[in-house]
Amino acid sequence: MASISLVQASIAIVSLILCFFYHFKKPHKGFLRNWPVLGMLPSLLMEFHRIYDFSVEILENSNLTFAFKGPWYSGMDMVFTADDKNIRHIMNSSNSSNYTKGPDFKEVFDVLGDGILTADSELWKSLRKVSKAMVDHQGFQKLSMSTTRKKLKDGLVPLFDHIVEKEKVVDLQDVFRRFTFDTTLMTVTGCDDPRSLSIEMLEVDEFAKALNDIGEGIMYRHVKPKFLWKLQRWVGFGQEKKLYEAHATLNRTCKKFILDKREEVRSKECSSKEGEDLLTSHMKLDSTMYLKYHNDEKFLRDTMLAFILAGRDTTASGLTWFFWCLSKNPHVVTNIRQEIDSNGADDPERSSYDSMEFLNKLVYLRGALYEAMRLHPPVPFERLSPIKPDVLPSGHRVDPSIKILIFIYALGRMKAVWGEDALDFNPKRWVSETRGFKEVSSSKFFTFNAGPRACLGKEVAMTLMKTVVVEILQNYDIEVVQGQKIEPAPGPILRMKHGLRIKLTKRCSSSSK
Repeated sequence: MASISLVQASIAIVSLILCFFYHFKKPHKGFLRNWPVLGMLPSLLMEFHRIYDFSVEILENSNLTFAFKGPWYSGMDMVFTADDKNIRHIMNSSNSSNYTKGPDFKEVFDVLGDGILTADSELWKSLRKVSKAMVDHQGFQKLSMSTTRKKLKDGLVPLFDHIVEKEKVVDLQDVFRRFTFDTTLMTVTGCDDPRSLSIEMLEVDEFAKALNDIGEGIMYRHVKPKFLWKLQRWVGFGQEKKLYEAHATLNRTCKKFILDKREEVRSKECSSKEGEDLLTSHMKLDSTMYLKYHNDEKFLRDTMLAFILAGRDTTASGLTWFFWCLSKNPHVVTNIRQEIDSNGADDPERSSYDSMEFLNKLVYLRGALYEAMRLHPPVPFERLSPIKPDVLPSGHRVDPSIKILIFIYALGRMKAVWGEDALDFNPKRWVSETRGFKEVSSSKFFTFNAGPRACLGKEVAMTLMKTVVVEILQNYDIEVVQGQKIEPAPGPILRMKHGLRIKLTKRCSSSSK
């Protein structure tokens, strides 16, 4: 039960009053007013609906790093940064042990339990060691690839052909979220195709809806004093009520997956020529070598949920924003198609146009995907806290009471980091003079994190996205419906607030693969 002091209750009441009358005191562009007692929180709430674009403005006006002052005694003092020097300092191997997610992070993300997304210290190291071995295993990569191809053949292509035939308008973001939900669930749990993506486009099931609700609820916890959202949770109100219900749904659904999988493992019916799903792999772990609780129901639930969230939402976000960028840059579409054709995708003697050998040759396509994720990173911010006091290269002092928010969205748009053309969509910035791929520092391109916490599924995700993009661009032309408002919604995943409505036409046989 939450413990609420008189001072905290008073701050909450005054905050609500100020929020109610916020339109009388709109903050200036790129500026947050520091109110007595309440700090900068009221001003931040006024801009919360456009938090990511506002982060660009405020960090541009603050030399890439900004000290946010929260209400007194609320524990909400933060440092916002998009300075690649600060990021390099924080994520450096010799420094990274001082910067953890911390206990406050675990409270905010409590519905995720103790999986790799929330763990710290020794537990995190153990989880990462095991997860890396599984994700890097050829069996899992084979399963991921075969699942993606099968879902393309049985799900996305029939749906797109149906849309073309009926001349329908479809929300491409919804399509990709359904696609990645199905493929991720199959590769993580080994279940049959959930068929959330099909011609019928059935109503999203309760598990997928619960995943959506927890993302929204967690984001709001970042801009509310802890005592306030804990009070809402205690009384069962607003976002906290939805979060509680979503948590219960996730627990119930994950429990069923675990019970079914245990029965399969006992009966030895879960082996597959296409590779082994992650849930099966975790159940078969040697506990003396890896994790003591590897077969514990809560551990399996937390691990499974972490992989599902990471696999579904980030990839769907990346693909959605990628096709939006292509719609604004048709010459890039032409270049990608030329690269695909020049590497033999239209050769009838090829056994598979989306083989790893073929996909690895698509340097310009990889650059276009990176460019879309630079401007629209699937995970738009990273939150960390120092264990011991430190001074960042920007000169800002931080201690355990301060949260550090790395605004990845703003980082990719900073002219001080990327040059005067930072806002331009230019895949060629990733292609070297010898037509190889040009890597940049991970502290500059932070989409896949950096240092010891670099994304484990980076190459799996890139392979999936390239496979999907090749299939679509070789067979369809996409036209974005004019007049719709495209803007990011506040949340831990950068999704489009209103979706992305498109029309499709089939490419003529002479220009398709």
